[in-house]
Amino acid sequence: MADQYAHSGDDKRPTEIPAIRWEEPPEGPVLVLLDQTRLPAEEVELVCTDAPALVEAIRSLAVRGAPLLGIAGAYGVALAAVRGFDVDEAAASLAGARPTAVNLAVGVRRAHSAYEAALAKGGDVRQAAAAALAAARQLHREDAEASGRMAEHGLALLDELLPGGGHRILTHCNTGSLVSGGEGTAFAVALAAHRTGRLRRLWVDETRPLLQGARLTAYEAARSGMAYTLLTDNAAGSLFASGEVDAVLIGADRITADGSVANKVGSYPLAVLARYHHVPFIVVAPVTTVDLDTADGASVEVEQRPGHEVTEVTAPQVPMLGTEAGGGIPVAPLGTQAYNPAFDVTPAELVTAIVTEEGVVSPVTAEALAEVCARSHSVAAG
Repeated sequence: MADQYAHSGDDKRPTEIPAIRWEEPPEGPVLVLLDQTRLPAEEVELVCTDAPALVEAIRSLAVRGAPLLGIAGAYGVALAAVRGFDVDEAAASLAGARPTAVNLAVGVRRAHSAYEAALAKGGDVRQAAAAALAAARQLHREDAEASGRMAEHGLALLDELLPGGGHRILTHCNTGSLVSGGEGTAFAVALAAHRTGRLRRLWVDETRPLLQGARLTAYEAARSGMAYTLLTDNAAGSLFASGEVDAVLIGADRITADGSVANKVGSYPLAVLARYHHVPFIVVAPVTTVDLDTADGASVEVEQRPGHEVTEVTAPQVPMLGTEAGGGIPVAPLGTQAYNPAFDVTPAELVTAIVTEEGVVSPVTAEALAEVCARSHSVAAG
């Protein structure tokens, strides 16, 4: 089950928005999510008491973003275990909720493995549930720490590529604290540049069709006091042509073994524009987003979203005449078919660098990615 309650406008949240948290009220443990489908109109939290509610939240994009999906998946397994539900069933349903973002399956696997390991050692179900929760909390902490290190590495790379500061950064979709245990991935780098006086302008792609840039990145940038400007996705070309972009920074939902990057649809055209205009195209993502088991971009399963996201326009929580709350206004003739992939894939040769918490990969090669992953695993094992 899931219940919702809204915060009043007097509730002043910090810049680092708590997109997810585990709580233990008297009636039993719950997972609390900031419902991102309701932003920026209002801040509403979604309270999940079981894995099916979390699966629905993931599919509806109430919770989204690769790193945060990993954290949510891990907590979802713990939630099922602590509340006495079928853990195997919960893990399977959570891992399949969205197919492209590899972090979701990674998070589910970590908590599920901890649960099974505790049982294998002779522990009871309560001890196994505690192990799953500990694994989820550890992943949450690790992601927050990784976010800080990515920001440091990314800012150092910007200063190396673009000495003198005054960076004008173009970003796509949403990559801030709404997708992370910390301050995000690509947005965290821009935020670090802002805090050190090196950010001149953050250009924010609106990110059709669900407007994660307009609704979420602009929301985060405004709260952080950043100089930002919103543009339609199809205006990016003219922005490049006028020489107004110094670097493109995006996140990633899956990075394959050969360095191909699956990210929110619209990322690949930006990479092509950046290459033509000799602008660095930088991907910022934790090592958990690198999937060495997927050989190349052609092997990535790209999620196909419902057509109504394209054929209708929805204003979050703004009732309109003749529509239901949360419904859409048709912008295409009835029966129009829509092509609506959630992601596209950028080949490695168009990526200037991949910034991870373990360092920068540039040039992007299979060997360099494998080395970074090996380094990360050796640190974790140590």
